Parts: sequence; structure tokens; C-alpha cells
Amino acid sequence: MAIHMVKFTFTLDEATIQRLTEAAARRRIPKSQAVREAIEDFSVKEVRLSLTERHRRLDAFKEFLSVSSPRPHADIKREIAEIRRARRHGGRLHRAE
Repeated sequence: MAIHMVKFTFTLDEATIQRLTEAAARRRIPKSQAVREAIEDFSVKEVRLSLTERHRRLDAFKEFLSVSSPRPHADIKREIAEIRRARRHGGRLHRAE
């Protein structure tokens, strides 16, 4: 199965071109292949969160969970029960506050 290749033009600074040329030469691969592999590596790493970012997000979530609603718990339970009843019968009967 052949991979369809598309020609793409972009601009890089001299230092980046030098690093690309050297990396491709060391591995004895075409520069285009080195760029494809670099983009693949970047896309895999980019979706992963750093440990610091993971902790920051978990801390924010914990803070969010610790904040109590200003509404009484009974009102919240009553509204949830009303929503569940409405869903079973095709939608809310009146507008939510």
C-alpha cells in the first residue's frame, strides 16, 4: 500500500535547517523523513500532560469539588428529581430557574 505524499512549503531558520540536515545525515535518512518522524514524535508527546500540568489540573479539580453550592442540598435534590421525572416523560414541564 503506497502512502500518498503531498509537497509542502514552509520557512525555517538557519539553525533549525542545520539541525535537520545533521540529524538526517546521522541517521542516513532523507530530511523529509526526519521531519515526518519529528512531527509524529511531537504529536504523541503533545497530547500527554506533564506531571506538573497534571498536578495543576488535579488541584484545580479538587478545589472545584470543595466549593459548596450556595443552594440548600434539599433544593438541589428536588431539582435533580424533577429533571429525571421530566426526562422520563419527554422533557421539562416548566422552565428551570
